[in-house]
Amino acid sequence: MKSITQILFILLVSSLSITALKAQENTSYFLHTVEKGQSLYSISSMYNISKTEIIRLNPGSEEKIYAGQTLKIPQTISVEQQPAFHTIQPGENLYRLSVTYNVSVKDICDENPGLSVETFKAGQVIRIPSAATSTTVPVPTVENTEIPQVQPEVKPRCKEMHKVKRKETIFSVSREYKITEQELIEANPELKEGMKKGQLLCIPYPKTSTVVVPAKNPDFIIPPSNRDLFRENKEAVHSINTIKAALILPFLTHDGRKSDAARMIEYYEGFLLAVDSLKRKGTSIDLYVYDSGGENASVTPILAKEELKNMDIIFGPLYKQHIHPLATFADEHDIRLVIPILKDDEVFQNSHIYQVNTTQSYLYSEVYEHFTRQFPNANVIILDMHTEDKDKSEFIQGLKMELSRKGIPMQIVNGVNLSQAAINSALRSDKDNVFIPTSGNAITLNKIMPQLKILVKENPTTNISLFGYPEWQTHINDNLESFFELNTYFYSSFYTSNLLPAAKAFNQSYRRWYSKEMLPNYPKYGMLGFDTGLFFLTGLEKYGTGLEQNLSSIDLTPVQTGFKFERVNNWGGFINKKVFFIHFTKDFELIKLDFE
Repeated sequence: MKSITQILFILLVSSLSITALKAQENTSYFLHTVEKGQSLYSISSMYNISKTEIIRLNPGSEEKIYAGQTLKIPQTISVEQQPAFHTIQPGENLYRLSVTYNVSVKDICDENPGLSVETFKAGQVIRIPSAATSTTVPVPTVENTEIPQVQPEVKPRCKEMHKVKRKETIFSVSREYKITEQELIEANPELKEGMKKGQLLCIPYPKTSTVVVPAKNPDFIIPPSNRDLFRENKEAVHSINTIKAALILPFLTHDGRKSDAARMIEYYEGFLLAVDSLKRKGTSIDLYVYDSGGENASVTPILAKEELKNMDIIFGPLYKQHIHPLATFADEHDIRLVIPILKDDEVFQNSHIYQVNTTQSYLYSEVYEHFTRQFPNANVIILDMHTEDKDKSEFIQGLKMELSRKGIPMQIVNGVNLSQAAINSALRSDKDNVFIPTSGNAITLNKIMPQLKILVKENPTTNISLFGYPEWQTHINDNLESFFELNTYFYSSFYTSNLLPAAKAFNQSYRRWYSKEMLPNYPKYGMLGFDTGLFFLTGLEKYGTGLEQNLSSIDLTPVQTGFKFERVNNWGGFINKKVFFIHFTKDFELIKLDFE
């Protein structure tokens, strides 16, 4: 009896092992090349998998990843479903991918709005739609087909002659005359050497005799170029005569949250100033405004309104619970969704989203690049404040890696028990000495600034600067003179000051319109409404449906928030990567450094 039990146990284990082995065989991976600013979190969000799954295939990635690194990304393949993602290989083109996955070029282009002639490169990952869900006809391939024999008529060899025009290809000409590329090449053998503008081609009559050709062999014919296919399958750009824009935000007090309503009303007031500015220049805008309700309210009744389907752009929401339904609606109806305040994973999957508030990993990567550009001859002195500030810990860790990579010297000094002897010994007379504390709070500033001011006075010929964080702009009034004295810099994706002309002019307009001051918040929501409204409405007025291809050409001077939108991947949306350095010079000048 015991032996039978043992045999059954062995058979069960063997069966489970075979099942596990088959499961492993059905699990594949593709390669992802890490880009600047990407983190394990953002990459896992792009592919809708857990960080644990990525770490399992890439040991050590939990410690650090870096731009240019290649990661294996797991992908489960089943017979019923095509692979969701594909890493472009050297020599591949759109035509070959269309044949390989049995989907049309248009479906590939539609699935990857960020894909173009310029971005179609080896190593790039694209999303492949399932053949089962493809809505258009795949690129035609020549099948094994027998065409019945018909007694041919006596005809001249050429049906007509065609003069090659600029950018025409064998594919486009053969399609124009409804013949195969092979028929065109047979009638014009010189095409094997290439096609030239002005060349005269013999257009043959379509063959009617029995022909047997290889099945699905993309090498049998000369495929169209990526440039031709992108041109043919991208939607034509058209202007927008009247821009339809909607704001979906909580303008009324819900659940006792008066501050949310007050901030969103101020955002709306700033937005109206942008609308007025554009209307004075002749831009036609229809503005629709909806109260989204409280945090737990449903936005479904708003989305059910018929006019909302015709929007060119929507601004909102404020609450995370509303992002998914709004993003889904925007995707279904091809509407741009600008999220002005929140950060959310939807941007990694939805091509219609614009996230204004910069994601931390992308923000830090921009800061590192600008820092090494601003201080190429730096001697970085990190003041360790021994705090549990996780955000600053990640920032400092990444900065250390970048400084090491660029060969910029760095040293760490105890900032809690800061002594003149310690900071004096860290100075270098031949370098730009940049002090960076590991905390950005007011307590840290009050502790380190007196010591650094003594250092500056004792070393008048040595270059000394203090570098810090966005929250320092809330401490400017208390530390303005010290900031100037210490040649202070801090980074931020937004900044305003009455010392700057654009901010001064906006404040005057806001007071004139609304007879009040803006709320004492950072950022200023009235300025945020003005900047986002002016940027996107100007872009739509100037470029119409071609806005996405011309984002970097929108030439505006923002009051507070800068814009540098870039797609997170070929199928996702846009994240704002703009960063300023605010510089308080020793000459008592305030400079907003823009590195673009």
